[in-house]
Amino acid sequence: MVSPADTAAPDSSLSRRGAVTTLATGFALAVQPIGAQTITTDADGLVADVVQIPVADGTIPAYRASPTTGGPFPVVLVVQEIFGVHEHIRDVCRRFAKLGYLAIAPELYVRQGDVSKLADIGAIRPIVSKVPDSQVMADLDAAVKWAGAEGKGDTARVAITGFCWGGRIVWLYAAHNPALKAGVAWYGRLVSPPDELHPVNPIDVAAKLHAPVLGLYGGADGGIPNDSVERMREALAATGKGHEIVLYPDTPHGFHADYRPTYRKEQADDGWKRLRAWFTKHGAG
Repeated sequence: MVSPADTAAPDSSLSRRGAVTTLATGFALAVQPIGAQTITTDADGLVADVVQIPVADGTIPAYRASPTTGGPFPVVLVVQEIFGVHEHIRDVCRRFAKLGYLAIAPELYVRQGDVSKLADIGAIRPIVSKVPDSQVMADLDAAVKWAGAEGKGDTARVAITGFCWGGRIVWLYAAHNPALKAGVAWYGRLVSPPDELHPVNPIDVAAKLHAPVLGLYGGADGGIPNDSVERMREALAATGKGHEIVLYPDTPHGFHADYRPTYRKEQADDGWKRLRAWFTKHGAG
C-alpha cells in the first residue's frame, strides 16, 4: 500500500531535485535490439525538438513536432509507452506533424525517474507504478495550455492518442478534459487492481467520457484479456455516445510498435487509418 506521503508528487520531485531539461536520444535501452522494419519519419518541413512545458512544480520536457509554416494546427497529445518518450514516440509525433498537427509528447515519468536508461523492464515497472494518475492529467492539461500559449496550437481542436501504458491514459484523460474532441487508445489496460495513485480503471469511467474514444486491441494480447475488452465494449455501448472498440484477431500486444517483434503491419496500418478518420470525424483534424 502506498502511504499518503508517497502521493505528494509536486513537492517531492521537480522542485526538490531540479527539472530535467532534456529527453534521452534514440531508443530506450529496454527495447534493444531494434527491428529492421522500424519506420523512420524525417523532419523535413517540420519544427521538431524538445521544449519545456511549465507545470505547477517547475517544467517538464516534451517532444513537439509541427509544420514549419502555417497554423494554428490541431493539437494531438501523444502519450508514451512504458518505455518513455524514446525515438518511436518521437517518430509518431513527426508522423502527425506531416499530417498538419502540432503533436506533443510530454515526458510523464520525469519526477519519478529516467526509464530510457534502464535495460530491464523489471526495473522500469516500479518507477512507472509511482506515477500518479492525477499528476499525469495535470501534465497533459499543461501541455495543451502550452500549445495554445505557444501560438501554433488550436486548443479548440485537441485529440489524444497513447500506446500500452499511454493507452490506459487516453481513456482517463477523455473522462478528465471536457474540451477534448477525440481519443484513440492503443492496447491500453482496461481493468487493474486500483491503488491510491491509480484509483480508477478505464472501465470505471466509461460513462463519464467527454469525447468519443476509439480503442484498438489485439485478440492475442497476453496482458489484456479479451473478456475485459468485451466488458469495456458493453459499457461503452450502454452510453450510446458512439465510442468504438476494434479487436484484431490473433494479434499481440504492441502491434503498432514497428521497432519490436510484436509489430503487425496490416493491423498497425489499419489502426492508423482508423485513427485519422476518427480524429477528422470528431473535429480534431
